Amino acid sequence: MSKSIWEIDPTHSEIGFKVKHMMFTNVSGKFKNFRSTMENEDNHFETSELSFTAEVNSLDTSNEDRDNHLRSADFFDVEEFPLISYKSTGIKKINEGQFTVSGDLTIKNVTKNITLDAEYSGLMKDPWGNTKAGVALTGKINRKNFGLTWNAALETGGVLVGEEIKLAAEIQLIKQ
Repeated sequence: MSKSIWEIDPTHSEIGFKVKHMMFTNVSGKFKNFRSTMENEDNHFETSELSFTAEVNSLDTSNEDRDNHLRSADFFDVEEFPLISYKSTGIKKINEGQFTVSGDLTIKNVTKNITLDAEYSGLMKDPWGNTKAGVALTGKINRKNFGLTWNAALETGGVLVGEEIKLAAEIQLIKQ
């Protein structure tokens, strides 16, 4: 068996999230600066160990005021907690190309084990001879479980920011 090491291709990858705003629309965001690696045996996805870090200061929701609020102590507190990280602890095959990935997500020094759905697209050679792998990850977390508790009540009932965060990552990796 041979071990393969993969690095993320940041120009062909996106790490993002969605959250309900005012109880009825979604606001999307993404991280501009992130790193991800994958190690596996004989290029088999189910043997992979995945890791990921994002610089919280690179958060972008297409609104500077909102981004600055999210970076503040009300939410992520980037001065104290500059990174979000994830490290897989196990991968289970569901069907061909469909997996679940369990792992430890750390936000604001709070670590919780979460499970993500993964669609593994397999291997492909690009026009320059690089071997690439494609993985799409989706999942949900409750932001309050990670100390992201700020909110504001709405006059009509409900709250400004939903608790459930939908996670989505489209990742292209390059074999090293």
